Amino acid sequence: MPIAVVTDSTAYLPAGYAERYAVRTVPLHVSVDGAAAVDEPVFGPGDLARAFDRKHRVTTAGATPQELAKAYQDALDCGADGVVAVHLSRQLSGTWDAARLAAREVDPERVRVVDSRSAAMGLGFSVLAAAEAAKSGAELAEVERSAVSTAERTTTLFSVQTLEYLRRGGRIGTAAAVLGTALAIKPLLHVHDGRIDALEKVRTTTRAMTRLLDISLGAAGSGAAAIAVHHLAAPERAEQLAGRIRAELGESADCVVSEVGAVIGAHIGPGAVGVVVLPNGWRSGA
Repeated sequence: MPIAVVTDSTAYLPAGYAERYAVRTVPLHVSVDGAAAVDEPVFGPGDLARAFDRKHRVTTAGATPQELAKAYQDALDCGADGVVAVHLSRQLSGTWDAARLAAREVDPERVRVVDSRSAAMGLGFSVLAAAEAAKSGAELAEVERSAVSTAERTTTLFSVQTLEYLRRGGRIGTAAAVLGTALAIKPLLHVHDGRIDALEKVRTTTRAMTRLLDISLGAAGSGAAAIAVHHLAAPERAEQLAGRIRAELGESADCVVSEVGAVIGAHIGPGAVGVVVLPNGWRSGA
């Protein structure tokens, strides 16, 4: 394809999609108890669960400018006319800033960096939209627009069992985390303007799943929708939620279920379940 699409490992694309659309993926990093960082694909959700069980401290780090620059340059060296790099929200990671530095180093005219303002398939849908446009022969600016417009249409919601993991990672304030724990709240959160914000307060996991369903259906609208249900160590709840979404939306919904990797998982904690909704789907070009 004349335009290459690059992302990072927090996109969590469905199996086989990166290969099918020739998407290049740069890994983010995970460290346990201050040890040398390893690439996210090497340290999976199972490793993360074991680290949590053993009370280890898990930290994450973004991709470096050097790692990103290598991926962009490699794409150009392999014959691409340009690169569209779509990364997780700049409010959640330093990866976007590193990507901007890398783009300036490689070729600021031929490397465009897009802030997905989300993560997981909130990022992944933008990546796939860009890759679909590139596959169809679109030029650099059009591929970039596909990623940006898709990011603007995406809704990302999730529920956590505790706010403590978000507090540890600095993604939510200490006061909010302590209050949520004291009141035994199972908060519904969403990614708004690239940041994690509270959406609703509910008391039980069952109620949280019901509200995730209701809000997701509203976000999907009446037409076709692409939906991803994510979880960390909660496969049964995720599958049940996906089943209810499919039952309500029928054939108009393309719904996948996947477990998040260690970088996002380290911040949301075990038992978390989330939904990413893209009305009209990523192939629509809307």
